[in-house]
Amino acid sequence: MGEHVVRRHRFERTTVKDIAQRAELTERTFFRHFSDKREVLFPASQPLEAGLVAALEEVPAEQEPFAALMTALGVLPSALGDRRELARQRNAIVAATPELQERELAKMASLTDALARGLGRRGVAELPARLAAETAAAVFRTAFTRWIAPDAPSAELSALLDESAAELKRVVADG
Repeated sequence: MGEHVVRRHRFERTTVKDIAQRAELTERTFFRHFSDKREVLFPASQPLEAGLVAALEEVPAEQEPFAALMTALGVLPSALGDRRELARQRNAIVAATPELQERELAKMASLTDALARGLGRRGVAELPARLAAETAAAVFRTAFTRWIAPDAPSAELSALLDESAAELKRVVADG
């Protein structure tokens, strides 16, 4: 059986009771914090989104939309801190479970929408705001995927974000 199948079955077979016992909580306490077991893998999406939007609001108004978003994304390395191994484990479970992949895509779409709206509040028109937000999200996903890869370079996430943005600029400049 492939590794993805094993991880998916492990997740599917794990119950809320199992998780609560492992965390030394009651099921009732678990449900005070999470609506279901899937939410354990997505607990910080709202604070992360709010943090990025707040960071975008602090970027000087004269910065171009994409540059402003890249500056705002600069808060992610400290927000993720030393959680590389945890992020790897989480990513493996998400990659192995279609319903979690859907939730991950929805979370990223929500984040991208929030960033586009943030650019809109800065006076950026809808189309360039959407393009800049989608592009910044792609740069983040690329850097993050490189950061959590099993054979990842020892580079920090901030360096990988910078490298990914620079590579994007080269690709676009080459036409």
